[in-house]
Amino acid sequence: MLELFPFKRTIPFMSWGKATTAISLLTFLFSVWALWDKGLNLGVDFTGGTVIEVSYSQPANLPAIRGTLEKTGLPEVSVQSFGSSRDVLIRLPVRGGANAAETSNQVMAALRGADASVELKRVDFVGPQVGKELYDSGALALLVVAFGIMAYLAIRFEWRFAVAGMLANMHDIVIILGVFAFFQWEFTLTVLAGVLAVLGYSVNESVVVFDRIRENIRKMRGATIPHIIDDAITRTMSRTIITHGSTQIMVLSMLFFGGEALHNFALALTIGIMFGIYSSVLVASPLLLMFGVKREHFIKPVEKKEEAVV
Repeated sequence: MLELFPFKRTIPFMSWGKATTAISLLTFLFSVWALWDKGLNLGVDFTGGTVIEVSYSQPANLPAIRGTLEKTGLPEVSVQSFGSSRDVLIRLPVRGGANAAETSNQVMAALRGADASVELKRVDFVGPQVGKELYDSGALALLVVAFGIMAYLAIRFEWRFAVAGMLANMHDIVIILGVFAFFQWEFTLTVLAGVLAVLGYSVNESVVVFDRIRENIRKMRGATIPHIIDDAITRTMSRTIITHGSTQIMVLSMLFFGGEALHNFALALTIGIMFGIYSSVLVASPLLLMFGVKREHFIKPVEKKEEAVV
């Protein structure tokens, strides 16, 4: 197999297991605290509100539009590019007894006062009940995907690999949610899509490492389990660098050049990819040692047959 980044010597990852596990535990606890203390800054998709799409004859000045709407007394308004630089998406949370028609009329009156060329393209209203159903459905989707991944790993490998892989993947998800909660970045349906993508992306790296560990257990008969795991991770490092590096370049291009509509989605993916590499190598593998994985779990000992007595 061609390796662009060949590693001549086996890197002793497992000798750092206690330190990396401690770092992971502290990061995980910090994320849990952020979620408990601050909570997610849920967007209109989950809390309900009005979504208005408008179009300008020239590239829109988002800060000016945001300032115009804030002067009218509209709270927590979200303004972002949508599609092209001339199309703008405006999100407003539910306001008392105001309906979508009243809110859109107020918004358009303010915008036309600043620029008469603005055109209304669509108005959508998401009720609080619908938002709650989306939130519940999103949480259920995370649970279903998590249990599905655990079942797949248990069937393909062994229950210790399933538990280690799932804990590592959930570690990534909780950290993404914790970072969004700590910085109070808006959590929308696109961010949820990014979280689900990270869950599948992270488990792929774990499967590659686990598959090489299982192969090494059968091939490296005289080696210890820690050395087998170190060799497996080292031999897959070239693939990891190429795969995650190329993916991260694409995600960063969305983060910096994709506009506000893709910003938080790409942000979730960026955090997930970084911690996905870390967890697959320095969380899942030490957990295997903690759970006591042995060679006998994959290679059954040969039973000695008793010789017939004549």
